[in-house]
Amino acid sequence: MTTSTSTASPPLENDSENSGNSILNWILVAFLVYLLLVAVSMIGSGFKAAAGDQAKELFAFANNPFTGLVIGTIATALIQSSSTVTSIIVGLVAGGLPVTIAIPMIMGANIGTSVTNTLVSLGHVRDGNEFKRAFASATIHDFFNLLSVVIFLPIEIMFHPLEKMAGWMSSGLVGGQSMSMKGLNFIKPLTKPVINTVENSLNIVFSEKLAAITVIILGIVLIFVVITFIGKLLKKLMVGKAKDVLHKAIGRGPITGITVGAVITILVQSSSTTTSLIVPLAGAGLFTLAQVYPFTLGANIGTCITALLAATAVSGEYSGFALQIALVHLIYNVLGVIVIYSIPILRSIPPKCAELLATAAVKNKLYALAYISGVFFIIPGMLIFISNLLGI
Repeated sequence: MTTSTSTASPPLENDSENSGNSILNWILVAFLVYLLLVAVSMIGSGFKAAAGDQAKELFAFANNPFTGLVIGTIATALIQSSSTVTSIIVGLVAGGLPVTIAIPMIMGANIGTSVTNTLVSLGHVRDGNEFKRAFASATIHDFFNLLSVVIFLPIEIMFHPLEKMAGWMSSGLVGGQSMSMKGLNFIKPLTKPVINTVENSLNIVFSEKLAAITVIILGIVLIFVVITFIGKLLKKLMVGKAKDVLHKAIGRGPITGITVGAVITILVQSSSTTTSLIVPLAGAGLFTLAQVYPFTLGANIGTCITALLAATAVSGEYSGFALQIALVHLIYNVLGVIVIYSIPILRSIPPKCAELLATAAVKNKLYALAYISGVFFIIPGMLIFISNLLGI
């Protein structure tokens, strides 16, 4: 009896220790979220100070929507985090970057983020059947995002529906002409002391312009660091639970799949993590392409939470526009799911393209390499060259 009592106590100690670690980790997540708000505020504040009245002119190089699309795509593909890129875009809009220019960047970030799960699928390259399932499950996300851009970018260029809808929605959260956030002003008192301390310290050492540029750089670096650590912490806290949710819910139909994809992405704060989580499971044959498809669409919607969170950090002249671009991200992804997934002929395009590419890639692995380099780097570069050549 004594032996059984003594062997039963360590698990209780481990449980309390794990519980304590979990609480500390959640406190750290809350602190990192605060730092994210500070970082976005730093970018906006620094950009306003550096650019002044010339903010729009500084981004004249991106007044071409294709250039904006490419900037968003390549930046996200290189950084492998749409959360980081969209948070930076919100910060730039807070500093004066026009929403019209920022919208194609947001669309590009959607394309760029899907490179991560495509790279994950290459881990199955040694087994032909596994690789085919994994690569198709990864690239279905790519093809959906590409199709969404093909549909919505020309419409946005001609009629600006996303800009108008997001502007109308954001107007309910901003106060009149001052563009100060009505219900979100509590963020400013929390972040402003830190921003003022950083700016005052840098102004002692550098000139006003150089100090402002340094604030922007520090804000961008801080976003990188914060989102990286938030991702790691939330993976530790949530990914195990996310797998359980996946197994229980993903096969219950498209609506459930979309919902689960969105919720898990909100919990782990990374669509790359969410979609990369499903690829090995699909490769192993646990889920079909039809089951993976709606799940990845939910991930698109869930990832919008980061930009919306970042927008709450903004106050002052451009606060309404910062919220507007964050809402554009949400509206664009929700409309993409509604329009493409609800129309059978459009819904069938991404899975068909993914299956065709996966079949070709199994026969010759160079197709996979050509696809990744072409979609995420070569074609974007060609778009810039052609648009500049034609003076679009």
